[in-house]
Parts: sequence; C-alpha cells; structure tokens
Amino acid sequence: MQDDTYPGIIQQICKEDPRYDRRAYDFVRLGLDYAAKEMAKRDAERARSSRHVTGQELSLGLRYYALDQYGPLAKTVLAAWGIQACEDFGEIVYNLIEYGLLSKTEADKKEDFAGVYTFDEAFVQPYQPVHRRLRPAPETP
Repeated sequence: MQDDTYPGIIQQICKEDPRYDRRAYDFVRLGLDYAAKEMAKRDAERARSSRHVTGQELSLGLRYYALDQYGPLAKTVLAAWGIQACEDFGEIVYNLIEYGLLSKTEADKKEDFAGVYTFDEAFVQPYQPVHRRLRPAPETP
C-alpha cells in the first residue's frame, strides 16, 4: 500500500533519489510559500491574484528564506541536506512536480535555477567583515 500523504510521498522521493535529505524538500516547500508572500508584499497586483513563481524568483526567495531562518549557518545547513547550488533547488522542485506536489507551466524548465547566484555570494559574503581604511592612503608624487 502506497502512502499518499505529503510525508509518505517525500519518503518515497528520498528513497528513489537519495541526493537530498527530506528536510530539503520541507525547506523548498516552505520557502516557496515565503517567496510568494514576499512577492505579494512588493507587488499589490500579485496580492490580489495567484501568480506563478519562476525558478529564478524561487531561488531568490529561497535565499532570503534561508538567511531569515538560519542566518550565517544557512550554507552549512543547506549543504547538510545535500543542497550546494541553485541547481539543487531545481532538482528538488522537479522531483516535487514529478510526484504532483507542485505544478509548472510550459515555460518552466530546470535550467531556470542555474546560476542565479553562488552560495558563497548569497550566504557567506553578507557575513564577511567590511574592511575600511581608517586613514586615507598617502598621496604618491
């Protein structure tokens, strides 16, 4: 007997594709909700109608969601779940689509997640100290 509940489907996905921890799927699902709400806040038109989130928009939303949830540990947490790059978000999303937990439009493709940002620029650089000069450099003749 197949378990058709969300946890049962995620368990089946993880059994067939062990690259990602089940928490990675929960993160993407919750991050999608976060991204949609943030987009709606910024765009009153979106607040009145349901709007599709593109791969690039979702990648950006997942960045902000990870920073909000995990702060400077975001890259480490995502890596522990098997997520190393935006392309992994695409793999997870398409696994969820394959099992009917998400939908896509004809314009959507996995490649929409490719190269949106690097994890270093997204999750490491915001926490790097800013180097400032205390005195101006001496002028050269």
